[in-house]
Amino acid sequence: MNKKQSNLCCAALAFSLSFSGFAFASALQDGEKAVFEEVKKSIPQDKVKSVDDLHAKWKEVQEGKSKAIIIDIRTESEFDAGHIQDSNNLDSGHAYTLPKKVEDADSEIWVICRSKNRATYFVSLLYKYGYKNVFLIEDGIEGWAKKGYPLVNKYMGKIEVKEYEKELKEKFQFRENK
Repeated sequence: MNKKQSNLCCAALAFSLSFSGFAFASALQDGEKAVFEEVKKSIPQDKVKSVDDLHAKWKEVQEGKSKAIIIDIRTESEFDAGHIQDSNNLDSGHAYTLPKKVEDADSEIWVICRSKNRATYFVSLLYKYGYKNVFLIEDGIEGWAKKGYPLVNKYMGKIEVKEYEKELKEKFQFRENK
């Protein structure tokens, strides 16, 4: 085999492998979707609530009429950017720490993330741990912000989101400390 034929074979092999990579990625994505749907089924439908329901519950907590625990499971940086006042922050990967923090299986727990994906997995784990009164919030903090409900952060206090953008595009001259 001459050099030209060898290069052509390598190119053909790379081309075919790249397509099989797409097939594997697609299969993995399909698998994740199937697992997600299965996880969703483990959460009682009456425990899936809207951001309006959460807002009403949050007001009850603020007024001292409810002892519900609101847990925001977004990352620390997401939480610091804006969160529901007096909500707790526990990273979505740390569900295993909750039984040490909330020991009563009958505690009323409301879980929110950015959209509802992480919260779905998190809530399903809490039910597997034995918690009985856990609520999943549809539309997450995105939905909360879009409704104009109040947020706070440690830098500015109360903030109001006028328009929610998932990926805000900014034009920087420079930016340090990324």
